Parts: sequence; structure tokens; C-alpha cells
Amino acid sequence: MSISTPGGPERRPTVVTTGKKPAAGRPAPGAKAGAGKSTGDAPRPSAGGKGKGPRKPIAPVKVSQGRSWGPIALFTAVGVLAVAIIGFGAWATFQGSKPWEDRAADISGIVNFRKSDPDLVKGSNHQQGSIKYAQAPPVAGPHNATWQNCMGDVYDAPIANEHAVHSLEHGAVWITYRPDLPADQVTKLKERVQGQEKLMLSPYEGLDKPISLQAWGYQLKVDNADDSRIDEFIKTLRVNASIEGPTANCGQPGITATGTTPRDGAAMPTQ
Repeated sequence: MSISTPGGPERRPTVVTTGKKPAAGRPAPGAKAGAGKSTGDAPRPSAGGKGKGPRKPIAPVKVSQGRSWGPIALFTAVGVLAVAIIGFGAWATFQGSKPWEDRAADISGIVNFRKSDPDLVKGSNHQQGSIKYAQAPPVAGPHNATWQNCMGDVYDAPIANEHAVHSLEHGAVWITYRPDLPADQVTKLKERVQGQEKLMLSPYEGLDKPISLQAWGYQLKVDNADDSRIDEFIKTLRVNASIEGPTANCGQPGITATGTTPRDGAAMPTQ
């Protein structure tokens, strides 16, 4: 059966859209064949089967890392050490700038006879024969015209006070020790003295302390050779305690003989 339309049989019929949805199972006018069929590419319903669309992406969880205390502790330690070094350097500079008399006064246990007995330390009082001293060992006062050699000399027997005191006047530090001091302690004292100008070492009978150090007008007594005050005494008073200047002789024509009797008639020194 043919449908007659205006314009002739060759024209297609006009389809009027009424806005109604096509019946279920029927494609909408103009839709491509196969449209609406499941192709297997459509997103699957979310878990739970509620069909609310694709799952939202899960935000990554940020893991909070604690501070790295190792480098911080290291930098802190370095900083503290630097401050300590700078502080010690400043302190040492300050100490070095102090007059030697003030540094001597800072040595714990030191006895300053220059302060307590000014007449004792006047010097230049040469006498022959044996001299009686108020201190044992003596630290100043009249003395023999010849000094004991004090160029780092180590004496294994007692020496005469009268010659040793003259050496003190020239700026020497005289270290004495009890004859029964243990050998290892004596060795430590020898190591400080040997080869050092204006130093000498000898045993001394009747000491009330194991070790006694003398400079002109100063004395320090200690219990053992490990006492750090020994080095401080030497550093502060050697040469400085001289009342005849730093060039006062401590070598020849001083004597090197041992024995507690002064040697009158020895080669006469020039100072």
C-alpha cells in the first residue's frame, strides 16, 4: 500500500516528535543501532551495590617523620666546644697578661717570703762557710759566692744550701725531694728538669713533705710528682724570680760537686 504525500511519492513522511520517551526496548528515533547496549566498558557500581557511581580517589596518607636529632646534637656539641675553646683562649690570654707576681699568688699552697720577710730577699750578700737558714730548704738569704750549676742539672746526692741559694738568686728553680721518694716519682721530676736552663734537682734530708720547690723568695711543697702545681710553679717563677735579671749566669763557673759543705775557694763567679 502506497502513501501519497504532498510533493510526490518520492518524499519521505514527516515524523512529528511529541516529546514522549520511546517505549522500553525501542531505540529513540535517530539513535544508532546497538546504542544502550552494555559493552563491558561502563563503570561498575561502587562496593555495596548501591550504584552511586565510581568510588572517589583515596587521598594519600602523609606519614609524619620526627626530627633528625643526630645532626642537631652534633651541631650543638660543636658549637659548645667552639665556645669553650674561645673562652679558654680568652682566659689564657688574660692569665698570660697578668704580672708574674699575681700568677704566683694564684698557685694554691705557695708561700711568699718576699711578702712576709722582705729583708730575707735583698740578695747580693756573699758569705764564706756554713750558713744557718730559717727555712729548710732555704729560699733566699746570704749565700756562697759560687753558685750551683743549674742548667738542667740532676744531682743524685744532696748539695750545699749555700751554693743552691746563689742559684736561686740567679732565677733558678730548685726542686728537692726526700731520699726515699719512689723511683718512678723521681723519674718524673728528672724528666721535668733535664736539659732545662735555670732548673736543678737534688735529694734533701729532713723534708716535711715528699717534694719541695724553691725559687728566690718562694716555696711550694707537694705530696707527689703528678701535682700540676709543680709545672705552674716552674712556668711562673723560673727566670722571673731572679733579682739579678734574666741574663744572670746558671752555668760555668758554677760548681757541679755534691755534698752539703760549701766549697770556699772554688772558682769565683763574676756575678
